[in-house]
Amino acid sequence: MSRSKIYLFGDSITEKSFAVGGWGASLANHFCRTADVVVRGYTGYNTRWALKVLERVFPASQETAPVALTVLFGANDSCLPYRCSAFHHVPLLEYKHNLCSIVSFFKKRWPTTHVLLITPPPIDEDARLRHPYVENPEGLPERTNEAAGKYARECIAVANECRVPVIDLWTKIQQFPNWRKDYLSDGLHLTEAGSQIVFDEVIRKLIEEGLTPDSMPVDLPFLSDMDTNDPMKSFE
Repeated sequence: MSRSKIYLFGDSITEKSFAVGGWGASLANHFCRTADVVVRGYTGYNTRWALKVLERVFPASQETAPVALTVLFGANDSCLPYRCSAFHHVPLLEYKHNLCSIVSFFKKRWPTTHVLLITPPPIDEDARLRHPYVENPEGLPERTNEAAGKYARECIAVANECRVPVIDLWTKIQQFPNWRKDYLSDGLHLTEAGSQIVFDEVIRKLIEEGLTPDSMPVDLPFLSDMDTNDPMKSFE
């Protein structure tokens, strides 16, 4: 029996999810005997680029449908079009269209796969000024929390239209005191505490979809299920 798969598709917030204490690593640990958690995260990517590479990242020759798949884009799309990271920017309506197309691609490719959307996180603009990724002669943040919120709301709208679950990360993180310091490492990416929020929310949504380690088959018997008098029987 081949092991089930859970794909994580997104930008750097997904790519970095397997860092120490990351939400992807926590998912891999949570499903360690029942599913392989596979990262397909690409730093700097927006939905325009993601839509362009879908067939390359998820080729039709892939035979087995994953049991679940997360999609997290928007942090780069929401870069302001007139500041230092303008090349990342995707207009709001195009972002919504692109995200709809991405979800439709997966629903058509793998009808049984549970697709879960995640909104971009909030932005700490002061921290973004302290941690620029490109030269910033204007001295202005390339992202704002207001803009991120607009893209988060469009992500939620897409989820509702496509009838898939969504995690409103933008709102969730801001419910906590001192969220800028405690949950964001550089005004955008997640600390371990921020990753814990994503992990908890993903697990909660998967439980609502009926996906838990106990509900999924294992590829090899558990030690607790083996006959201690004749362990080799378990492999017959």
